[in-house]
Amino acid sequence: MATSTHATHSSHDTHSTTVGGAWSTRRIAITALFCALAFVLTFVEIPIFPPAPWLMYDPSGIVAFVAALAFGPSTGAVVAVLPWVLKTLFSFNPYGHVMAILAGLTLVLPAALIARRVSGPRGLALGMLVGAAASVVACVFGNIVITPLYTAVSTADVIAMIVPILLPFNLIKVVINCVVTALVQKPVSQALSA
Repeated sequence: MATSTHATHSSHDTHSTTVGGAWSTRRIAITALFCALAFVLTFVEIPIFPPAPWLMYDPSGIVAFVAALAFGPSTGAVVAVLPWVLKTLFSFNPYGHVMAILAGLTLVLPAALIARRVSGPRGLALGMLVGAAASVVACVFGNIVITPLYTAVSTADVIAMIVPILLPFNLIKVVINCVVTALVQKPVSQALSA
């Protein structure tokens, strides 16, 4: 009878990453692995929008997104923030790093919260749509506020770039993150819970 009860409990908590509400050693170790991978990927910079070759895409957001969907919003938030904080030690670009953190958090947190409340593919799709919209809006407004602080570009010039540059670049970025995450999150989650 005890075996049956344990099996039932395990089916509801496939990752067993918390102990009494606190993070378990296993969860801390897995989060550290996600952070390490995301940190390495922050150095991978890919130009994805030819009209604005200075805007670079890095795939670290995918790692944070997978972590959020597999282990919850708090894990996703840590993986979205910590690698960029660490990168400041190697590449001092605080404004760019703040923008990267903003883009990551606004994508993964709403998506993970919705995917947890609405189960199945419908919840994942809805979460990704809401997260993508939140991230694009946050990035556009973030650029309006932050870009003039560290470049010679005025606020008016940034506003003029919204439609031709900022919107399409950020849309492409969130589409890549969502599509790749949708493809890899289930096998990664299953591998880590094995």
